[in-house]
Amino acid sequence: MDLTGVSPDIDIAGHSRPRAELIDWADERAHLPVDPEWGPGWHLGVQSFSDGSTGVSLVASHCLVDGVGGGLAIADAIEGNVRDLGYPPPRSGTRLVTALSDARQTVQGLPEAARALVAATKPARRRKRNIAPSVLSRPLVIGAGTGDVVAVPAIVIFVDLDDWDHRAKALGGTSNSLFTAFAAKLAERVGCRRADDGRIRVGITVNDRSEGDLRANAFSLANVDVDPSGLTTDLSGVRTSIKHALAALPEAVAESAQLQPLIPLTPEWLAKRMTGTLLATPAVGCSYLGDIDPMIGRPDGSDADSLFVRGVTQHVTRQIVEQVRGMTAVSGGRIGDKVSIAVLVYELDLNAKSDLRELAAETLTEFGLSVAIV
Repeated sequence: MDLTGVSPDIDIAGHSRPRAELIDWADERAHLPVDPEWGPGWHLGVQSFSDGSTGVSLVASHCLVDGVGGGLAIADAIEGNVRDLGYPPPRSGTRLVTALSDARQTVQGLPEAARALVAATKPARRRKRNIAPSVLSRPLVIGAGTGDVVAVPAIVIFVDLDDWDHRAKALGGTSNSLFTAFAAKLAERVGCRRADDGRIRVGITVNDRSEGDLRANAFSLANVDVDPSGLTTDLSGVRTSIKHALAALPEAVAESAQLQPLIPLTPEWLAKRMTGTLLATPAVGCSYLGDIDPMIGRPDGSDADSLFVRGVTQHVTRQIVEQVRGMTAVSGGRIGDKVSIAVLVYELDLNAKSDLRELAAETLTEFGLSVAIV
C-alpha cells in the first residue's frame, strides 16, 4: 500500500510486525480511547506486516455510527461524497450561545419527556412480572475489589463463502439462520443458557437504515430464543424462531420509541439498574451485516485479502463481566469469497485466545464447516 501524502491524522506505525500479530494489533487499536462527546470520536491506523501486507484499522464510537452506517461512511470517503449532517461548524458559536440553545431544546422537550415517563410505567411492570423470581433475586452487584480491567479474548474466523452457503442450504436454512445458529451453539458451549428451559437467547440486530438515512444508529434489536438441540443438523427451528421474533419486533420498536425522550434525562444510577434488569436473562449478541459492499474492502483501490467488522467494549472490568454473567458476542458479514465472523467471549473458565480458537473451530466443525482463524 502506497502511503505517500496521507493525512497526518492517520496513525501510521513506524515499524513492521509479524503477520501472526494481526489480531493483537487490531485489539490494541480497538482499545485506544474514543470519546463521542469531547473527541476523538474515531481514529484510523495503518500497520505494515512482515509478509508485505498492510493492515488498516478504523475504530469509531457506537454513539456516532453503527456497522451499516460505518460502511456507508467508508464508501462515501472512497467516492469523495460529503454529506450535510445539519450540524453547525465547530466553534461557530460562543459557549454562552451554545448553552442557551441546549437549555432551550431541553425545556421544549420536557412535555414529551413527561408523556414518555407515563408511557414507561406499563412496560416496566410487565417486564417485572415476566422475569422469574429466581432471576430477580440474583445479586447483580459484585463486591469490592473486582474493578480491575480484564482482557476479553477476541478472534476472527474466515469461512469459504460457497461452503457456507452450501451448508446453510443442506441444513434447511439461510445464511442468516446459520449465523444465528452458530452464535447460539457457541453460547451453549460457554454456558450462556437459561436455567429453566435450556434455551439460548440470541439478541440479533435488524437493520432499519433506508436510503438517505443519516441516523447514527438505525437498527432494532430482536430477541430470538433458540433450542440448541439439533441445531447442527437442522436449521428449520431457528428459522421459525427468527420469524416469530421479527413478527413481534414492530410492537417492541414502537414501545421503545415512546421512551426515547427520557434517555438524556436518565441518571446514571437508574440506567445501571435498568441495565441489570434487562440483562437478567443471559444472552449472546449477534450482529450479521449480510452482504458487505466490496468497495469497503478497497482502501487503496485494490481488493483487501480479508476484512472483518466487530463490536468492542472498552474498559471492561471484572465487576462488569461478572455482573452480566459473562460476555458472548458474534458479528460478521459476507464480502468477496469469504464469510468473516468476529467472536468475543469472556467467561470465568475461558479467558485466553487459544481456548476461544479451539472452541470456535469445534463449534463450526459440528456444522460441517472448515475454517481459518486469526
